[in-house]
Amino acid sequence: MNLVFKHIKQIYFIGIGGIGMSALAYHFLRQGFQVYGFDRVSSKICKNLENEGAKIEYDDNLKLASSIEKSNSLIIYTPAVKPSNAVYNYFYTNGFSLNKRAQILGEISKDKICIAIAGTHGKTTITSILAYLLKENKLPVTAFLGGISENYKSNYIYEGDEIYVIEADEFDRSLLQLQPDYAVISNIDADHLDIYDSVKELYSTFQSFADKLDDNKNLFFQEGLEFEGNSVGFGNTSDIYAENIKVKDDIFQFDWVYEGKKINAIKLNLPGKHNVFNALCALSLAAAYRPDLAENFAETLSSFKGINRRFNFLFKSDDKVIIDDYAHHPSEINAVYKAVEQLYPGQKIMAVFQPHLFSRTQDFAEDFGKSLSQFDEVRLLEIYPAREEPIEGIHSNFLLNKISGPSKKVIHKKEILDSITGSICKIIVMMGAGDIGLESQTIKKIYNHEK
Repeated sequence: MNLVFKHIKQIYFIGIGGIGMSALAYHFLRQGFQVYGFDRVSSKICKNLENEGAKIEYDDNLKLASSIEKSNSLIIYTPAVKPSNAVYNYFYTNGFSLNKRAQILGEISKDKICIAIAGTHGKTTITSILAYLLKENKLPVTAFLGGISENYKSNYIYEGDEIYVIEADEFDRSLLQLQPDYAVISNIDADHLDIYDSVKELYSTFQSFADKLDDNKNLFFQEGLEFEGNSVGFGNTSDIYAENIKVKDDIFQFDWVYEGKKINAIKLNLPGKHNVFNALCALSLAAAYRPDLAENFAETLSSFKGINRRFNFLFKSDDKVIIDDYAHHPSEINAVYKAVEQLYPGQKIMAVFQPHLFSRTQDFAEDFGKSLSQFDEVRLLEIYPAREEPIEGIHSNFLLNKISGPSKKVIHKKEILDSITGSICKIIVMMGAGDIGLESQTIKKIYNHEK
């Protein structure tokens, strides 16, 4: 462990149950630290951390927080935690040093080989594929994932600590805390406009991230973006590209062309052309680090099972297919729709969507309307607020009015099951970054007759 942490014995996480925070908590548990934390509610992630030795409190009585010693502790918080939070306020008013998760990731990875995955969409998928390729080929990798790997049932991967694979989040400019040796910028779409004043400012932040690389030949980015390095796409105008893409029995197959070489008939168990792109990015990063293992990486890809809530099949029958996805931006909804169309051409598709954040709903209302209007039926849940207070006039009925089509409705969570059961659509897609994921698991249990 970095010398910065040499005097540290206790580490307290404010928001320990979050997907990014919990991965870091697992890491410090593995390193032998005493891990404590606060979260609003218990969850499967929290229970798993407790089983590993973490101590977690779920109320504001500060019993655990008040036991932390200032002289040998590290306090880590997520930007989603507000200063008004009682636990945050306790540590702040008592003079503890408060550190954002991104700062700590930057600190623990700065003396390692750091492979960072940035971009508005696809970060978790690329990171998870890359970590899988490296681990399965016995390379000494530590990875922090923004989702639960279906292969490992975890968001933290440890095979050694020479290589650190990290999602470089653009929210709150967290990605600028990292010092990458290899990096991807998967794409840049307008998002987080509560943080950035414009898309130009967002792009400028990604440029600052790219400038951190010592050698731009280790940067990979979506064709069309204006960076120095290697463009990735679907035609020979890109430096690295996929061709001969086919779909057979729900499995994608493609040829990978890079540096004058070609590896044929690579199999990918994830649907959608966007996931072929994500796989290309992961393969390119892995091969940049270990070019001698490129063939092995390509072969290993076929056994990658995916990430929880990234186009997961909840139920399949001849009459009904129910899919769960984290999509919460118009571009992501478009990608899900295209993937469904490729797998089930000609079938009617229903979207059950929970908008995420009032600000995002307001900023992208027209684009959300266009992306959701592609579906034959649309059911909207109320907006999931996450870290935000309501914005006057911004609600799901506001968004509903942006959607064209005869079958659209705002529903309550308790109406999801009846809406799915009564739909004329064969394909049902449940989407959103809020607690719709919990509702998806309920639907899965009901349709599969699980207890």
